[in-house]
Amino acid sequence: MLRFVLPLLLTIAALHAADRPNILLLTCEDSSPHLGCYGDKNANTPNLDALAARGLRYTRAWSNAPVCAPARTCLISGRWAPADGAEHMRSEVPMPNGHQMYPQMLRAAGYYCTNNRKEDYNLTKPEGVWDDSSAKAHWKNRPDGKPFFAIFNDETTHESKIRARPHTLIHDPAKVVIPAYMPDTPEIRHDWAQHFDNVTTMDGHVGEKLKELAEAGLAEDTIVIFFSDHGTGIARSKRWPYNSGLQVPFIVHFPEKWKHLAPKDYKAGGTSDRLISFIDLAPTLLSLVGVQPPDYLHGRAFAGQHIAEPRQFAYGFRSRMDERIDITRSVTDGRYVYIRNFMPHLPQGQFLAYMFEQASTRSWFEQFTTNKTLNADQDAFWKPKQTEELYDLQKDPYETQNLAYGPKHDFERQRLSFALGQWLVETRDLSVVPEALRLSEAAGASPKDAFASEQALPYGDTLSAALTSSDRLLADPNYINKQLSDPQASIRYWAVTGYVLRGKSAVEADEAKLLPLLKDPVASVRIAAAYALADQGSEAAQKQAWPVLLTSANASQGSSIEATEALNVISHLGDKALPYKEQIAKLPITGPDSDPARVREYPSRLLAHLGSKLGFTPAKAAGEGKAKAGGKKKNKKQAAP
Repeated sequence: MLRFVLPLLLTIAALHAADRPNILLLTCEDSSPHLGCYGDKNANTPNLDALAARGLRYTRAWSNAPVCAPARTCLISGRWAPADGAEHMRSEVPMPNGHQMYPQMLRAAGYYCTNNRKEDYNLTKPEGVWDDSSAKAHWKNRPDGKPFFAIFNDETTHESKIRARPHTLIHDPAKVVIPAYMPDTPEIRHDWAQHFDNVTTMDGHVGEKLKELAEAGLAEDTIVIFFSDHGTGIARSKRWPYNSGLQVPFIVHFPEKWKHLAPKDYKAGGTSDRLISFIDLAPTLLSLVGVQPPDYLHGRAFAGQHIAEPRQFAYGFRSRMDERIDITRSVTDGRYVYIRNFMPHLPQGQFLAYMFEQASTRSWFEQFTTNKTLNADQDAFWKPKQTEELYDLQKDPYETQNLAYGPKHDFERQRLSFALGQWLVETRDLSVVPEALRLSEAAGASPKDAFASEQALPYGDTLSAALTSSDRLLADPNYINKQLSDPQASIRYWAVTGYVLRGKSAVEADEAKLLPLLKDPVASVRIAAAYALADQGSEAAQKQAWPVLLTSANASQGSSIEATEALNVISHLGDKALPYKEQIAKLPITGPDSDPARVREYPSRLLAHLGSKLGFTPAKAAGEGKAKAGGKKKNKKQAAP
């Protein structure tokens, strides 16, 4: 720790308040680059267009995560959230030892730091991060002579505001462009038009903040940065690590006084095709105030005194989204986007209670389930994924034509796949460790610290097991059956998951090897083994698997996350759960009080959905109301995913 603190203190001593810029961050939520300055003809955004006309607009900015809490975790930490075990939506884990959130470093450098007002970090916030983080936080409350760093977050464009009714549309729904991966329905057109209405309102709020800054006489002393936290809050954008979910508008303005801190390609009204992402913000802010970013940050400064060489690639991730478990990683070089799915047996559009509150999601799913005409691109959202995906953004901006399985683009696929693998190893991405196991082993400490050694997590072997098991083209179980007895629990987990992907013939062939794992000392392994056997095992194996699932699904006896893992499996098993309906109905809907509040609600959401499918009312926890049911009735094509 001393090696980071001492240089920081020496740097601070050499600085004077007059020599440092103010920094104003204006952020919005759930918005892709749907702005006039980005060429969107449907957008009405005069204030942001004017800011871009006198600043620099980044054309290849990625959020790292396509949903708020993980994205904001990357922002506040300057690190790849999966490296700290902080990537799930939502979760709460401790900061790694010796690490700080970037406002702590800015405050140490003499800045008055405010956040108005959203935080939503998956890392437990240490003491002293902000001078003020509240609805009243404002740069104008700073002490005399102090430079300020201030964030104002606008929630107008959030997903929840798209579904707000009643709403009189301003934008004409007939004129909005529907992405090629979605069908054209009135509900979908309405939601897109309402999103553009909200973008216009947000733009007005940006104008008010910039006017306030100018009227205070601070415009020439303040660097202004604008961006959104991830892509638009409509399905297959928000929550999915495609370009549609990760690309954000990103505009920076340097007044004349501070242009020497701007990147070399800065000019008024200009654009930059440098690849930047959210992990780059923390080192950039430190660089702007003259502080050398510490080595533990994963990002690279793109402006300031300590500007770094640009990366060739930007990276994205999706892990658990609220109550639904999935693992996907992505990488782009600016033209191609490569996706690696670690759970390709699951559809993209798993039922997720919050997402299904939106009319466009329900309309899209209804089109799928009622056998109405959807083309293959629109149908794909509700079907199992392919292990690898590759898209050419120049020719296919909606990312519908998968190029990963043809020889014509094999070079691009291998190049991006290799870059992604290197990144996962470099950062020690903890997605290879199932969440319940990760939290159990960390025992209240930082997951990053708990799995830092090769003894605790032989990373290369575990990543290799995950990649091999999740590749359905490697159909021979001999690739994975020897790993069923591996001493590393995460490797056993991936081996069993490989049988889930490969189906009945693989499970039947090695049922005798899978059965002992129902008694594995690690809950995540037991749950995965029970999934394989309850789904594709013999009748006798199924009877042994279900008690394992029901025990783990009892959140009051284990943990909220263990129950979430088990209830996900029960949900995927569909009608095979019917004989156990009464036992499932009696399961508690919340986990122990010792679990973080951010995860205790997820078992209740899953049980509500199971109740709607199987025909029961979930148990009522003491002091709580009934869990909210959701979903659709089963029909000829498919039940709610």
